[in-house]
Amino acid sequence: MSNAEAAFACERILAENLADVASELRLINVADLIGYIRGERVATLEDLVNSASELYFKQGALRYAWSADLDLLWETPPAISLNMEFSWRGVTAFFALRLDSAYAGVDLQQMVFDEPDGDERPCERLASAVADARIAPPRGGAPR
Repeated sequence: MSNAEAAFACERILAENLADVASELRLINVADLIGYIRGERVATLEDLVNSASELYFKQGALRYAWSADLDLLWETPPAISLNMEFSWRGVTAFFALRLDSAYAGVDLQQMVFDEPDGDERPCERLASAVADARIAPPRGGAPR
C-alpha cells in the first residue's frame, strides 16, 4: 500500500468514526460558528467540540486544536474547517474536520505514535485506538 493509499485509509477510519460528532456540530447555527471562529473564541469552540464528542468518545480522546479556517464565498455555501486532535493509547492523529451544508470530511495532516510501529500497520493502530476510545460504535457509514 502506498503512502497516499495508507493516508486515505486512515482518513476513512477517522471519517467513519467522526460522523456522529460532525452531525452534532452541524446542528450549531453556521453564523454562530463563523462568529466564534472570526472572534477567535477558542474556549467556546473547544466547549462545542467537547459537547459534540462526549456522547461518542471517552473524555480527552478528541480535542479541538485551537485553530480553524473558513471558506466564505458568494457563490458557495460556507464551509468550516476545524483543526482537531485525536489521541488515545499512544496514537495521536492531527487532522482537519471540514463541515459544509451537505457533507463532512477529514483531512489527515499527521499521525504520531508513542511507540515504534512493530508488526502493526499505522491504520490498524489508529482503528484499534479509535475503537477503544469510542463509547458506542458509530451509527454507520461515512459522514454526510
